[in-house]
Amino acid sequence: MSACQPNKTTGRASLVGAGPGAPDLLTLRAVKALQSADVVLFDALIDPSILDLAPEHARRIDVGKRCGRHAMNQAAINRLIVQHAQQGAHVVRLKGGDPFVFGRGGEELDSLRLAGVPVEVVPGVTAACAAAASLQLPLTHRDVARSVHFVTGHGSDGTLPGHDWRALALSGGTIAAYMAGRTLPSVAANLMQAGMVGSTPAVAVENASRPDERCAYGTLATLPGILAASGFDGPTLVLIGAVVGLAQSDIVPVLQAA
Repeated sequence: MSACQPNKTTGRASLVGAGPGAPDLLTLRAVKALQSADVVLFDALIDPSILDLAPEHARRIDVGKRCGRHAMNQAAINRLIVQHAQQGAHVVRLKGGDPFVFGRGGEELDSLRLAGVPVEVVPGVTAACAAAASLQLPLTHRDVARSVHFVTGHGSDGTLPGHDWRALALSGGTIAAYMAGRTLPSVAANLMQAGMVGSTPAVAVENASRPDERCAYGTLATLPGILAASGFDGPTLVLIGAVVGLAQSDIVPVLQAA
């Protein structure tokens, strides 16, 4: 979506996807937005070299959330973006992954629209795509999986949100469960209870695209135990489905059942 031209008293905002972590996965449009920023509100885990793309004068504000500790709640972030834009600044809201994939970009967009602030949205590489690329694992494959389903494994209260588990289990597609490191036992139990076989291949990927990326292979039935013993504490995505069997497992350091 193209940004409207700001008027004399109102700045503008850019909701920018920074991708999963690797700086070279940033898009050219994201770089351009950062280079013209007056204020950058950034998430946790944004690579410092990405922040360096903003002008020296640009104010950098950490609004990230870490392990349940919120530096700033979402309502306050929304107000801050609007406030700086209304003061005439170009505000870049720099978000991990893609702004519209479990990134609360929709809430920020609503606030900016309500305030009459011109806004553009710059897409970013989402974690599922980055993890699949690292593992050389196609999220869809016409002989194996004809759909892909992005679900969150972590609700606002820290528990597993309600999903249509039966529909997911019977879809025959690939399930990408975001932020599912801690809730994987419940994810697996719900899917198996809904009819997905326990032998379905699955892989957990920590810190997708980063130098410290790791993955743990297993099945829907065994991966929760493998992951619990792995010591993963970074952002973890879980891919579930037959396509996991197509992954090239020697690409990144791997943990799997003995």
